[in-house]
Amino acid sequence: MKELERLQAWYLAQCDGEWEHGYGVSIDTLDNPGWMVDINLKGTSLENRSFLEVARGMEPDETDWISCKVEGAKFQGAGGASNFGEILGVFLDWAEQP
Repeated sequence: MKELERLQAWYLAQCDGEWEHGYGVSIDTLDNPGWMVDINLKGTSLENRSFLEVARGMEPDETDWISCKVEGAKFQGAGGASNFGEILGVFLDWAEQP
């Protein structure tokens, strides 16, 4: 999965001896089932960059869904059990823009 390699590279680029001690990336599972990804943007070049919220397939019986937003200097992505790569892709496509 190329998204994991891209996320590793983004994370490493943020590590400056301080940022990684107080901030970082959290990946967790949801019980519906699904994924949650929180990425703290504090102190990064993304902290004040605008982000257009992404949401689709949010009906209660959907299994293919995604919701990504930036709130309080934190990227918050969630999605169905098969949407982990897509969540990471949404973040990375935004983060890697010049």
